[in-house]
Amino acid sequence: MKKVIGFLIIMNILTVRSQELTVPQLSQYLSDNPFLMSPSFSGIGNYVKVRMNGVTQWTGIKDAPDTQSLSADVRLGNRSGIGMVLYNDSNGETKQRGSKISFAHHLTIDKYENHFFSFALSFNLNQFRIDIENFEDNNDLAVVNDRASSNPNFDLGALYRRAGFYLSLNVANILNKDFKKFNPIFEPNVLRNYYLYSGYKFRKSKRDDFEIEPSVFVQYFENDSRSVTDINTKFRWYDFLDYYYAGFTYRFLNDQLGNPLYMAPIIGLKKDNFYFGYSYQIIMNELLGYSNGTHVVTLGLDLFQGISNCTCTY
Repeated sequence: MKKVIGFLIIMNILTVRSQELTVPQLSQYLSDNPFLMSPSFSGIGNYVKVRMNGVTQWTGIKDAPDTQSLSADVRLGNRSGIGMVLYNDSNGETKQRGSKISFAHHLTIDKYENHFFSFALSFNLNQFRIDIENFEDNNDLAVVNDRASSNPNFDLGALYRRAGFYLSLNVANILNKDFKKFNPIFEPNVLRNYYLYSGYKFRKSKRDDFEIEPSVFVQYFENDSRSVTDINTKFRWYDFLDYYYAGFTYRFLNDQLGNPLYMAPIIGLKKDNFYFGYSYQIIMNELLGYSNGTHVVTLGLDLFQGISNCTCTY
């Protein structure tokens, strides 16, 4: 009984704070999968882009977080796009599953300067569950079945692009959450978080086969005022339509600039219609003595090529 009570208290204070925040924003968005970062990227490109992500956090620690996601987006007409994300996330005896459907529309400001603006709306449905079937010595009569809660919500996104520059602003989980299923003392009902993703692609000329892309990701959680920042750099080598890349990302809490949460090298390639990406996150906090790090793998396919008549979706 003490184990059960202790477990529930810890889960209420720590784990439940991150529930229904959709797919965890780790370094998988750097695997040429910007739609996973922001719905405003949906429909940009000449293919149906399918990406499968697997994240195994903190290897070596029992019941550490483990996440799988499947995303796809496609152009709709010449100026719009739709996308979908399905994901499954487990953390010990807590489970989270969800889906997101997005619609984006792209506007041309100046086609000669590749100057565009996009906006998007997403509907997401998330289920959070505490699974008690593996609890030991459960003598607490109040804990007799699984605890589960399903909640719909909405996200908004906007994207500004000019030549090699891009800036995306997003608001996730706009609506407050109904927490009747759990403890309202510890569980926040405000799940809104705001995030910015911006970068620039440098090339000496259009014919140059080498590209450098620095970028930054900043996320702020309204409920407890936490915020994190990723500083990223990617180096990409092109071979006609194929390419290879390597890079690095550095994540830290914004009030602890000199104490990173992790640092991660990233590598990947696109060959014909197949895509592969990998990132190994080196933990830089107290978990370092217990875990070997976090593995992030992305597999992808680009299907059904179709060229748009509008440069806003190139």
